[in-house]
Amino acid sequence: MSTGMKATQALAGRVIVVTRAREQASSFAALLEDAGAEVLTVPAITIEPPEVWEPLDEALRRVEQYRWVIFTSVNGVTAVRRRLGALGWEVGALASCRIAAIGPATAEVLERWGLRPEVVPDEYVAEGLAARLRRLVTPGDRVLLPRAADSRDVLVRELTAMGARVTEVAAYRTRPATEGAAELREALARRRVDAVTFTSSSTVRHFAALLGTGELPRLMEGVTVACIGPITRATAAEHGLSTQVMPGDYTIPALARALAAHFERGGLMGLNDGPGTLTEKE
Repeated sequence: MSTGMKATQALAGRVIVVTRAREQASSFAALLEDAGAEVLTVPAITIEPPEVWEPLDEALRRVEQYRWVIFTSVNGVTAVRRRLGALGWEVGALASCRIAAIGPATAEVLERWGLRPEVVPDEYVAEGLAARLRRLVTPGDRVLLPRAADSRDVLVRELTAMGARVTEVAAYRTRPATEGAAELREALARRRVDAVTFTSSSTVRHFAALLGTGELPRLMEGVTVACIGPITRATAAEHGLSTQVMPGDYTIPALARALAAHFERGGLMGLNDGPGTLTEKE
């Protein structure tokens, strides 16, 4: 995907921190580097299996009983695919289910797997997905929701209000990462960092824990905070971080473009930099 960033080098000389899980950081880092940035990858989170697989495995063993399977992240798709493989089943096991995805990245991974989502909302957050499903889910529908442990309960609450019978199972969990903490602290203390990017609420929470509540305001003074969407922005605000950059399109490429636009204009642009519709969580 072309971002139109490489020719401008709008981030030349800028040091940008990427806090995504290491296995997901490279594509975002590449977009920023194409625009001239020096990227400091400091994962705030790591993606791990749930404490036990049995609830997900049991749901997949009787997946034909579900009317809907709803995916709220790429990680959820990856986990379900692996567990089906562990059970000796192919993608056809989901053939009788209607499929929904929270956004285009999740939908793309599903399509590569051989599943075409029936529902992908225009606004890539739980509220947008719930709004689209409200016209399609009927009372009594059984819904399987494989997602991160300790996720927001918005989707479960909305689906239950529609009369659906929701089975929520942990497909993975996010845990704090400490790798690179010393390097990050030193870079911030020496005022080398121009911006820190957050792509989910969990990256904000664990980044704040990494630095410590007492040091966070001092170390982040003068640093641009870039958040992928309003849920992440709200979590940043809870930790005393004011967001200066948030794209109108809640995706990784749009966040990279918004950062480039922000610094190309001398750091004067703010929320909703760049064009777009309305991301997805880790």
